[in-house]
Amino acid sequence: MQNLVVEELRHVPVYQQRIEIVERKGLGHPDTICDNIANEISVLLCKEYIKKFGRILHHNVDKSLLSAGEAENKFGGGVVKKPMLLIIGDRATRRYGREEIPVDEIAISAAKNWLKEHLRFLEIEKDIKFQVELKEGSAALTSIFKREKIGANDTSAAVGYAPYTPVENITYETERYLNSKEFKKEFPETGEDVKIMVSRIDDMLDITFAMPLIDRFIKSEDDYFRKKEEIVERVKNFILENFDFKNFSINYNTLDKRGYGVEGVYLTVTGTSAESADSGQVGRGNRANGVISLNRPASEEAAAGKNPVAHVGKIYNLLSFRIAEKIYEEVSGLKEVYVWLLSQIGQPIDSPKLISVQTVLEEGVKMKDVENQIKNVVEAHVANINSFVDELIKGKVNFC
Repeated sequence: MQNLVVEELRHVPVYQQRIEIVERKGLGHPDTICDNIANEISVLLCKEYIKKFGRILHHNVDKSLLSAGEAENKFGGGVVKKPMLLIIGDRATRRYGREEIPVDEIAISAAKNWLKEHLRFLEIEKDIKFQVELKEGSAALTSIFKREKIGANDTSAAVGYAPYTPVENITYETERYLNSKEFKKEFPETGEDVKIMVSRIDDMLDITFAMPLIDRFIKSEDDYFRKKEEIVERVKNFILENFDFKNFSINYNTLDKRGYGVEGVYLTVTGTSAESADSGQVGRGNRANGVISLNRPASEEAAAGKNPVAHVGKIYNLLSFRIAEKIYEEVSGLKEVYVWLLSQIGQPIDSPKLISVQTVLEEGVKMKDVENQIKNVVEAHVANINSFVDELIKGKVNFC
């Protein structure tokens, strides 16, 4: 590949730098809700398009917004006074030939199904409303899907990296644990809206996370703080049992203040702050590998909701991480790998305008020792991009 550049990156690997900051927004965070629903809508639209027409038609559902509602929280149980509003926006093909596609029904059904499966305390028929604003696409972009070989529908760049640092790993896995069936069984009073921020100075970690308690299960302020202590202790044990870090502090719901009653604690009716405190938007959540790592380069595109056959903002965003992971797994002597992919609008997605691989090498390893192996991994994945796209179409690539 003439447009494939492999080079040594001469910098201190992130895990060896003195300062590192990583964030993850959990399952019930308003931004994560928007990302996941947008992607689920795309998957169902693809299924419908293929079923009716044997091909995927133009759509992008990556401009969705979750507008916060209003709730009154009380010890022993509050109420949602004004429902949240999920605005599902951007573009989708509604008519092909003489046949109509029930875009609105598909979008709302996808949203309701995802919410029902992942937010235990949300009463879908009264706590949230839906507004679909999916319009027809432009003629130029829609025509891309009619061509024999679909081209990229944007000029865009993406970057992925591997491996996770230990801090990225602990951030990712701790949120996953807090939203696991195991944890929710032990602490059913905890909501799904988890946000975790981990900072490292040398080998000392500061772990700060927010997670609401469901007000119907909390009898009083004392009961709240008693539950809070139990949760902190359980998270501490989880970290000690699963990670090598020994020097760490845990801070949970740090806005809490005793003596202020309901106003001094983090309670929700539904398990998500979107009921009254925080709105959400596609693209403001986790990166394509599930974390927000401030020490790393990042793509500007939101992968969630974009169509999986032409929009490189989705394909290259996720593929860059896949390629980086495979390079790190299959090529010895690398500390870090960064993969950059650049598209050109209208050009086939299996012909990137530029591919750049940057590596931090282990001591004693020379670029000439690994360059050909790296190129082989890249070329194999680009040549097999249609299989990767098929995974995206079926919703088999995990992210968010």
